[in-house]
Amino acid sequence: MPEFPDSKSRPDPYKNYQFRVKWDGKYISGISKVSALVRTTEVVDHREGGDPSAPHKSPGQNKFEAITLERGVTQDTAFEDWANLVWRYGAGLGSEVSLGDFRKDIYLEFYNEAGQLVLAYNVYSCWPSEYQALPDLNADANAIAIQHIKLETEGWERDTSVVAPDEPGG
Repeated sequence: MPEFPDSKSRPDPYKNYQFRVKWDGKYISGISKVSALVRTTEVVDHREGGDPSAPHKSPGQNKFEAITLERGVTQDTAFEDWANLVWRYGAGLGSEVSLGDFRKDIYLEFYNEAGQLVLAYNVYSCWPSEYQALPDLNADANAIAIQHIKLETEGWERDTSVVAPDEPGG
């Protein structure tokens, strides 16, 4: 079976269910879903005058998609506390937004099946553009109540100091 080029012992890709998220130096409890990290580079078409061929293409501005975090509703107020830094009801004119600290960097850790850290990403200058405190409530349902927070970001990069361990027995 072929192995991945940088792994001497791992024949399979990683599973998507072992991860942790932290901000302000603390792990945030109960996160069950993180949307994809997506970067798009705009395409700039250009051509020289009189050039009958197809236009040349070059990279333009980069855009980073917002990231959504989901978790079951509990007494933990981490999502709400952060969202309240962006806008707080009844805070009074001019004090609705906490301009000094509403942006945070988050750290996304990704683990293998043995619980060993194998990848990590720094996500920079995040701030909540959407916060859902409670889902639709339904007395006939049999489901977990999920809250979510949508984070705008100005970029992310892989933490290259994290090195995947050897996985003997692979």
